[in-house]
Amino acid sequence: MKIRKAVILAGGSGTRLRPLTLATNKHLLPLYDRPVIYHAIEKLVDAGISRIMVVTSPEHIDSFVRALGSGEHWKLKSGNESQIQITYGIQNKPGGIAQGLYIARDYVGNEPCILYLGDNYIEDNLGPHLKNFKSGAMIFLKKVADPERFGVATLGKNGGVIRIEEKPKKPKSNLAVIGLYFYDNTVFEKMRDQKPSSRGEYEITYVNNKYLKEGALKAVVLKKKWTDIGTFDSLVETSHHVRKSAKKRR
Repeated sequence: MKIRKAVILAGGSGTRLRPLTLATNKHLLPLYDRPVIYHAIEKLVDAGISRIMVVTSPEHIDSFVRALGSGEHWKLKSGNESQIQITYGIQNKPGGIAQGLYIARDYVGNEPCILYLGDNYIEDNLGPHLKNFKSGAMIFLKKVADPERFGVATLGKNGGVIRIEEKPKKPKSNLAVIGLYFYDNTVFEKMRDQKPSSRGEYEITYVNNKYLKEGALKAVVLKKKWTDIGTFDSLVETSHHVRKSAKKRR
C-alpha cells in the first residue's frame, strides 16, 4: 500500500534554545527565510505526500494553525489536488516519540505512514525511498561525531541492521538514527504493550526493535546534509546553509 500520510512531531519544550523558545515553539523559529517546520513539510510534499498531521503541545497549537493553516501554502507538483491537507493533534505532555506517533493512530488508520521529527533538516530526496518502501519499517541513518546523543544503529556486513541502542554511553557505531521513519500498518499494534523507558518516555527505539526482531527493518544512510535544530549553533549554521542554497537557486 502506498504511503499517503505523514505525522510531523512538533512538540517539546526546546529547553536548549531558551530564551528563544520562551516566546515560541522551536519548530517555528526561522531557518533563514522560513520557519523550521516549513522545510519538513516541503520535503514531504516534494516526495508526494498530501496528508499531514502536525502533533504539538496545547500551548502552541494556535501558533501552528496561524503559520500553516490547513495546508493552503503547499501544492503537489503533480495531480489534481488544489492543496495538501494539514490537520493537528495535541500531545498534552511530553512522553516520547512513540507516544507522539500514537496520538495520530486514528488519523493514520489502517495505512502505512511516515513519521518525521519536525526539527530535522534533511536534504536527501525522499521520493525514491518512498517508491521502494513496501512493508515493514525503514529508518534513516547519518554518520555523526556525537552518536551518544542519538539512537545508534549497528549494521552488518550486508548493510542490514543488527541492533539499535537508545543514547548509549559507549556507542558501537557512529550511525545516528535520525528523525525520519517509514512504517507499515502494523506500527500501532507494536506499541500496545509498550511501557515507559527508564527516562520515563515511550521510545521509538522500542518500536524499531520490534520490526528488527521480525526481520522487517531496513536502513538507509543519508548522503547529503542533515541536522537537528536543537542548539543555537545548529540553528545558526543551518540558517547560513539554507541562505547559501537559496542564493544558488536564484
